[in-house]
Amino acid sequence: MWQANKPIHYFTDIIITSVITLSYLLLSFLLIGFKKDQLFLAGLFNLLYYVSSGSRKLIIGFSIFILYWIIFDYMKAFPNYDFNTVDIQEIYNAEKYLFGISIDGRIVTANEYWLQHTNPILDTISGVFYLCWIPVPLLFAGYLFYSNREQFLHFAISFFSVNLLGFIIYYLYPAAPPWYMQQNGIQFIAHTAGNAAGLQRFDQLINIGLFQSLYAKSSNVFAAMPSLHASYPVIVLYFGIKNRLGKINILFALISIGIWFAAVYTSHHYVLDILGGILCALAGITIFKQSLTFNTRIGLFLSAILKKII
Repeated sequence: MWQANKPIHYFTDIIITSVITLSYLLLSFLLIGFKKDQLFLAGLFNLLYYVSSGSRKLIIGFSIFILYWIIFDYMKAFPNYDFNTVDIQEIYNAEKYLFGISIDGRIVTANEYWLQHTNPILDTISGVFYLCWIPVPLLFAGYLFYSNREQFLHFAISFFSVNLLGFIIYYLYPAAPPWYMQQNGIQFIAHTAGNAAGLQRFDQLINIGLFQSLYAKSSNVFAAMPSLHASYPVIVLYFGIKNRLGKINILFALISIGIWFAAVYTSHHYVLDILGGILCALAGITIFKQSLTFNTRIGLFLSAILKKII
């Protein structure tokens, strides 16, 4: 019976994955235009789905990260400044009031202070830490996938929940990053391109336009509050502690502090943005935990997904 149903099963898989792939490519073209990244993502998904049963489980499990990336990418089609007024000056004034530093009788933000006190060592350290913001969560997710599938699923959905919460806030409260204030003042300029800001110094040190290339693909520069760069290491640290990873959690804590410092040092985020990102992570994790407790349907849904990846 299994052999008889096998061709039908594969045929159904081909139909479903083909429809998903073509729908993604078509919608992407209509919303944000064609990009080579889209073909790469579609090709990677199909390759891993069909090459083996193990890789199929892997790509199904990691599909939630792919969905996050697609939503983030599609934000280009719907700039948050089309929905609400961008805060440029008020958050800057609040930052100076709460976390200002006195220099020669005037108050400056921490970003402005560090802009006057840069050095190659801090540039290098900041660049290295900032490069951790996506690889570390993905590598940690890979570890959980092969060590504890249930914890992997909880981590992945918590990660997705935190991002959704952050995206919602971006549209309710568009906010400019510190480098925008430094370059443009309080004037709002729509369609402002992404900027590597202080991370350009790291690019110059290694003589590769790494961050410049990454920020050229930014979906929206007016999405500084909360800092999801600050959120991601918090999620990793929480699940590291939950899974009793011991000394590895010290590394996760150091990476968290390093990313938070780098975000301020390179003028990508205010201290307020960092605190907002930390709170966003804690809120997203809490919402997911509470939903498991009070909503049995979510638990059943997760059980169904878990069966697909075990």
